[in-house]
Amino acid sequence: MDEIRLVDPWWLAALLVLPIVAWLRGRRAASAIVFPFAGSWKRASIGGDLRVIAFLAFLGAALVIIALARPQILEFERQTKSKGYDIILALDLSSSMLYEDYKDGLKRINRLQAVKPVLNAFIENREHDRIGLVAFSGRAYTVAPLTFDHRWLARQTDRLRPGLIEDGTAIGDGLAVAIARLLEGSKERDGEREGAFAILLTDGENTAGVMEPIAAAEIARDESIRVFTVGAGRNGLVTQPIFNERNERIGSRRVPSRMDERTLKEIARMTNGEYFRADNSNTIKSAFNKIDETSKVEFESTQFSVTTELFPYFAMSAGIILFIATGLTAATRKEGLS
Repeated sequence: MDEIRLVDPWWLAALLVLPIVAWLRGRRAASAIVFPFAGSWKRASIGGDLRVIAFLAFLGAALVIIALARPQILEFERQTKSKGYDIILALDLSSSMLYEDYKDGLKRINRLQAVKPVLNAFIENREHDRIGLVAFSGRAYTVAPLTFDHRWLARQTDRLRPGLIEDGTAIGDGLAVAIARLLEGSKERDGEREGAFAILLTDGENTAGVMEPIAAAEIARDESIRVFTVGAGRNGLVTQPIFNERNERIGSRRVPSRMDERTLKEIARMTNGEYFRADNSNTIKSAFNKIDETSKVEFESTQFSVTTELFPYFAMSAGIILFIATGLTAATRKEGLS
């Protein structure tokens, strides 16, 4: 951010003298001699040309005073090392993410509604990281590759909903695609990166896909990619909304819900990550806050400024204006003599 400052601001006090001089000229028959050519300012013979000369003289004097105050422009520049993480979020979009076992105040919300705001806050908080998004259900797809455009990424996250992908819970495939995106990103890194990790968020057991979750975790371990696993939702009976063919809600029912915490814990252990149980809105936030603290890069920034002196511009302008005023004065005197 640029800043304008005055090195000797006390010179500006001299600007207060100019109105006093103008007032004295109007009160006294004799000229108040301030400038070499000011003796020609005669009250009894002030005409249009002399008014212009007087204005130019005062303007030139004001610019001289401002020049003496030495205005400067300070241009601040901040240099930071290009460090950060490559992160892939792997999000479960199976139909069970519509189960309503979370609350927003007194309002009951489903699992995806509880997760999205936390995901977006996490994305916005990691300004130096490249973040990508993988969604999985019966299959796994890349929603967004690694990117620094976090606002665009947050918009893609907001569009996600169960039903976009055939139903099921392909946890292994989701993790495998996330790892593949991180490995691709390592070949095209821009600047120094601290490393890569994945965040796997799911609410159920692996029921679909071609790769087992543990097999995907072994690939992550071999590539030194940490995986943080987050288990969303509660075990036991939960509320499932019922929709008609037009996707209109027509009721709800109680259904059993079960999560394979053992597998999620093992994935985290194998990859030197961490497992988090997120059975309410507060624990979801706590989980992502802990991940944020665990994998945060501290930047050493260097700030310096470039100074641009404005004195020459004001002094040059004052000189030109006073030169013009002097020329007009000489011309006026010549006309008076003739």
